[in-house]
Amino acid sequence: MAPEKSLRVLVVGGGGREHTLADLCSRSPLCREVHIAPGNGGTGEPFHRHAVAADDIDGLVHLADTQKIDFVVIGPEVPLSLGLVDRLAEKGIPAYGPTAKGARLEASKIFTKEILEKHRIPTAASATFTEAEAALHYVREGSFPVVIKADGLAAGKGVTVATSLEEAEKAIKESLVDGVFGPSGEELLIEECLIGEEASIHLIVSGEDYVILPTSQDHKRIGEGDTGPNTGGMGAYSPAELVSPEILQEVDELICRPSVQALAAEGLEFKGTLYIGIMLTAQGPKVLEFNVRFGDPETQIILPRLETDLLTLLVACQQGRLAEVPLRVKDNTSLCVVLAAEGYPGSYRKGDPIDLSQVPTGVTVYHAGTKENDEGQIVTAGGRVLGVCAEAETLEEASRKAYAACDQIHFSGKTLRRDIGAKQLRRQGSPIG
Repeated sequence: MAPEKSLRVLVVGGGGREHTLADLCSRSPLCREVHIAPGNGGTGEPFHRHAVAADDIDGLVHLADTQKIDFVVIGPEVPLSLGLVDRLAEKGIPAYGPTAKGARLEASKIFTKEILEKHRIPTAASATFTEAEAALHYVREGSFPVVIKADGLAAGKGVTVATSLEEAEKAIKESLVDGVFGPSGEELLIEECLIGEEASIHLIVSGEDYVILPTSQDHKRIGEGDTGPNTGGMGAYSPAELVSPEILQEVDELICRPSVQALAAEGLEFKGTLYIGIMLTAQGPKVLEFNVRFGDPETQIILPRLETDLLTLLVACQQGRLAEVPLRVKDNTSLCVVLAAEGYPGSYRKGDPIDLSQVPTGVTVYHAGTKENDEGQIVTAGGRVLGVCAEAETLEEASRKAYAACDQIHFSGKTLRRDIGAKQLRRQGSPIG
């Protein structure tokens, strides 16, 4: 274990997830100072912000070297897939996250599907295609809805849930004919559409050791009642009570443990976050996808619920000592509401001043798509602008606190869903918002 207050930490990324990681690392007894690159409008002092893009691998390695960084925490999937962990290791700088080899689990949906099928881990039936005609023939002979996924990273835009042949044909042609997703869309995965309710399962994995973090449920659609196009996530809450202790045990036995064992058997030497999207179907839990980093906005509600020091956990994972650190979780509930810019997830406004002067105490606002303008104002700079987060004993109280704060935050075109956590509140018979 490193001595107290000894580590210079670098957090890579610029969204709400990275603001959360920087905030929690700064509170650690291991942490001396936190650097962040590129950060956002909310990651000024006490953090050290550097204008180095998250996909600038050479720049990040140089930054970590010159700033004498002791430990790097990588937020997004792109630098992981580009081999940032590998490059830092060449400099002797330890980092939390998988190598490029392990990051293929997110960078290639087909690679993950092959592992799931090989190790008989429950998932949707599927087929892969590189030619449009073969893919079109497949969907014309099949049933709907069907899920069409570009194989590679597509900034969250490579997945279509097609409810009709017309939608399926459009998605296939965009990817395999028009090249909308570039190399990421040169192969397609076409899956049966699993029916049920989704939940997010986050593991911290160190070889064959792992811990399961608090459960959560994300809200992907832009509109209330899960309507409209998919987004990066409009809000989340934790714990997700639909994942009861009995269901979580089943998920662990059928999915989590076999997945970790499969990664080891495949020689991936995985160290980092394994975020498993699952669907709770009538036939049992099934894997929707693997990600190799913390979710956003799930990070904002899962990690603050940990009583165990986050940085201690991440360092132990990287050092292969994860089993030595007991995971302790608060007995409470957390909820996050995302405030988005007008037009998101399509073209959206930028540069609108944000008024945060009336945010009530007891609420945490994590910045995502924000920046400081030349006058020192915090302004909108992305689709998802802020994550408004509240913790409380009950989901009803966390919801009330978060939405009250949302109403005290002002910027032109502010967009939000008013039903984050609504399904669980209805199950509890509690009011919403």
